[in-house]
Amino acid sequence: MTTVIECGAMVAVPDFKIVKTRQQASWSSGDYAVVGTTLQIVGEELAEAMDLHAGERVLDVAAGNGNVTLAAARRWCEVTSTDYVDALLARGRKRAEAEGLSVQFRNADAENLPFADGSFDAVVSTFGAMFSPDQSRSAGEMLRVCRPGGRIGLANWAPDGFVGQLFKIVGAHVPPPAGLKSPVLWGTREWIDRIFGAASSGISVEHLFFAFRYRSAQHFLDIFRSYYGPVLKAFEALEERGRKALAREILELVGRVNRSGDETIVAPSEYLEVVITKR
Repeated sequence: MTTVIECGAMVAVPDFKIVKTRQQASWSSGDYAVVGTTLQIVGEELAEAMDLHAGERVLDVAAGNGNVTLAAARRWCEVTSTDYVDALLARGRKRAEAEGLSVQFRNADAENLPFADGSFDAVVSTFGAMFSPDQSRSAGEMLRVCRPGGRIGLANWAPDGFVGQLFKIVGAHVPPPAGLKSPVLWGTREWIDRIFGAASSGISVEHLFFAFRYRSAQHFLDIFRSYYGPVLKAFEALEERGRKALAREILELVGRVNRSGDETIVAPSEYLEVVITKR
C-alpha cells in the first residue's frame, strides 16, 4: 500500500497487483457457477435493454459462467466471452456447447483487455467488472474497446440492496485492504456518471431487483459459504467464534429481507441496470 495526496489529504492506495491476485484466488475457489446460473434472467434483461442486434460484435467482460454471453449469442451476436478465471470460462463454454451456440472464449483481465480500440459494437458485464480493484482502469478499458456510437451495458449490485448489505456484513468481519473502493459504488448513478459520463452521449439507468430463491435461510448460507468465493474466503479467514458470528448475521439478514411468507427464501436484491452510449 502507498499513500498519495488527494484534495489536500493523504489517501491510502492499495497495491492493485496484490489485491487482484487475492481476488483471482477468491473467485477461483468454490464454484461461482452454482450461484451464477441462478442469475441468468439478469443477462437476458440486459440484452433486451441494450437492444442487441444479430451480427453485432459483443464483448462480455468478467463474464463468470457466461450469463450475458449466452443471452447475446442467443440473439445471433458475435460474442467474445472473457474472464481471468479459466474454470469459469470452461463452465461458460460447456453451457454454450450444450445449446449449440457459437462463442469465442478468452482469458482476459478487465483492467487490461487484449483487444484493439473500437473492436466491439457492445461491451457488457453483469456483476463482474464492478469487482475489479482499479475501477477507473476497468471502466476505461471497456470504453476503449467499444466503438464510437456503441453501447456498454452493466448490471451492478446496489449499496443498500440485499447483496450490498451482505458485502457490508462480510467486510465488517474481514475488512478489505485500506483504500480499496467498494464494488457497490458501481451500483450508484453518481459513480457511473463520474467514470463514464465524459465519454458518453447518453446514460440510461434502471433500478431493478433480482430475487434470490432458496429452500431456507440455512440453505442460502450453505450455498454461499460453499460456492461463492468472497463469502467462502471470509469464513476461511476467521476463527470458529468469528465464523459463528458471521453466519448468525447473514442468517439474520436473510430473515429480514425474506418476503416468501413461509420457510423458503425469496430475497429481492436491488441492482442498477445501466446502458451507456459511447460518444
